[in-house]
Amino acid sequence: MRTLLRVVLICILAPTALAVSQSNPLSTFNKGAYDRLKDILVRSAEKMPEEDYSFKPTDAVRSYGQIIGHVADAQYMFCSIELGVANPALNIEKTKSSKADLVAALKVAFAYCDKAYDGMTDASAPQIVKLFGNDAPKLGVLTINNMHDMEHYGNLVTYMRLKNIVPPTSEPAPQAQPANPPAKQ
Repeated sequence: MRTLLRVVLICILAPTALAVSQSNPLSTFNKGAYDRLKDILVRSAEKMPEEDYSFKPTDAVRSYGQIIGHVADAQYMFCSIELGVANPALNIEKTKSSKADLVAALKVAFAYCDKAYDGMTDASAPQIVKLFGNDAPKLGVLTINNMHDMEHYGNLVTYMRLKNIVPPTSEPAPQAQPANPPAKQ
């Protein structure tokens, strides 16, 4: 009975999900990229040991923890523009230094940004807002946020590699479990 209920639900909901993604292909694609970046950035923040949060390959660059704080701050900056509200400007990069505080702040920052990506549609995407003093479409603001996140994920990858830590995107894929495992003899 449960299997039948699942099949019915999938048959009802799948066309709806497909219709939504087809009616909003640009914003749906952008949100998918954001969701992927959010996942790998949080996993990166969680993977680095506490003692390496102050690590900098050279004095001229941010520490690992400062990059995490900077990425969190950027979520507020970019997403507040798209949402049309004042940037909370929490200054996480300068005020937090422990791994626990930075991981928590990053997760809260992404939750804040989720509202912008969740509310974006292809109809609202071309609305013009100000970004760094220039006109930009709302979708462009969120695209630049994704680009900024990827830029700093690249920094984090380098730092992790220097500490012999495998970055999230280089981890082996989990092995798929068979849908119907063989019966035990």
